[in-house]
Amino acid sequence: MATIDLTVIPERRERALKRVKERNIIIPTFAQMKNPNLIPDHIKEELRNIGLWDVHPRNLFRITWKNEPKPFGGLFGGVNFIELPSSLTGVPARLIGLVGKWFPTGAHKVGAAFGCLVPRLVTGQFDPTTQKAVWPSTGNYCRGGAYDSALLGCQSIAILPEGMSKERFEWLSRIAGEVIATPGSESNVKEIFDKCWELRRSGEDLMIFNQFEEFGNYLWHYDVTGHAMEEVLQQVMGPKDNYRGVALTTGSAGTIACGDYMKQIFPRSIIVASEALQCPTLLENGFGSHRIEGIGDKHVPWIHNVKNTDMVVAIDDNSVVNLLRLFNEPTGREYLVKKGVPAELVQQLDLFGFSGIANMLSAIKAAKYYEMGENDIMLFVMTDSMELYSSRIQEYREQFGEFTTYDAAETFARDLHGETTDHLIELTYADRRRIHNLKYYTWVEQQGKTYEEIVAQWYDPDYWTNIQKQVPEIDALITEFNQRAGLL
Repeated sequence: MATIDLTVIPERRERALKRVKERNIIIPTFAQMKNPNLIPDHIKEELRNIGLWDVHPRNLFRITWKNEPKPFGGLFGGVNFIELPSSLTGVPARLIGLVGKWFPTGAHKVGAAFGCLVPRLVTGQFDPTTQKAVWPSTGNYCRGGAYDSALLGCQSIAILPEGMSKERFEWLSRIAGEVIATPGSESNVKEIFDKCWELRRSGEDLMIFNQFEEFGNYLWHYDVTGHAMEEVLQQVMGPKDNYRGVALTTGSAGTIACGDYMKQIFPRSIIVASEALQCPTLLENGFGSHRIEGIGDKHVPWIHNVKNTDMVVAIDDNSVVNLLRLFNEPTGREYLVKKGVPAELVQQLDLFGFSGIANMLSAIKAAKYYEMGENDIMLFVMTDSMELYSSRIQEYREQFGEFTTYDAAETFARDLHGETTDHLIELTYADRRRIHNLKYYTWVEQQGKTYEEIVAQWYDPDYWTNIQKQVPEIDALITEFNQRAGLL
């Protein structure tokens, strides 16, 4: 019931094969995204002459956490991550963030979109010669979907709220076939869903890849991001260290699937789900609007394995905005150095975008709540970077004025070292069930899911593991597809 449909439609697959032959497209496997050493040498040689963001089909092989951190011609190394010192975080625990900037498009959502589109393409369920790929999103996912579509020779439609950053719209206007701006901002996910239903009724030949319900999103992060986190721990853990868990804003609930993988290796580890305090849907069935771009809410995503979630925290969007300025304004950076934060690290703080800061604050909350010490490790993800939000700094200067030394001191003391353990709940069984039950109103009543499946998500012990087991089958389909295309 829950597995990704991998039924092959031969005649449509033949048309897809014709398209990839015409466009010289080779598709990487999940195994190659986890371990780029498996990528053929001739493809690596091609990548030496290709920019990280170039719309070139070989950049499909750069959908990995292991890209060399350079904008042009880079190959592969280890997982990109940074460890934050206690001088910055205010907690003794080791907080480590995986860096999303070094993906094509500058955000890791390009991988989630790949996980949704490619199984449909290699099975022939999606026909790139006749259909358009529709990417509903609050930002980075539709960017990733439009980019993957361009690389795979597909027409695309990107849907995102009109209140998202100027950089997102400017870039999409060059990549996507069509860009649709829906009313509202980060919290207005239902308006995106409504636009999808409008497109379905239009009669146009298209396929909607809704990240909030697509298990390809879940599976890519479970497998690829999960393995990346495991490798980071193998690199940094000493004999006395303990992996305590992962903290992530839920968004579409794709990235948080990596916690399912990590909990299977470290059964006592925790999964911390985070959201905006201004829209506390998981925390208290709340609603509202907020400014943490990339974590759309007011509902519980279909692909969120709520039964495996241990804690919910809410982050004040004012803290995120203030820290964005502290990390990027010259006065803020000078102040951080004076407070003992290593200058080399301060120069890297532009690796944080909005959701990355929220994830860091969520890890800090969890570390304080559980009284973690210097041998405890919390992981989080820096989804994207300031490269996608530079216009926001000028907007905040115009709205709030120049960022002074007093602002820096206040932000550092209140929003960073002063982060508290309020607006947090350690979930009981009943709490988890309450959150899971919220899915009913969005997905069964509005979006056409069945009562039987929402019950199975909670009670069937094989529901989530059956999805997780599909990676080898998908890789086999990709390998066969590439062989039939004859381009390797």
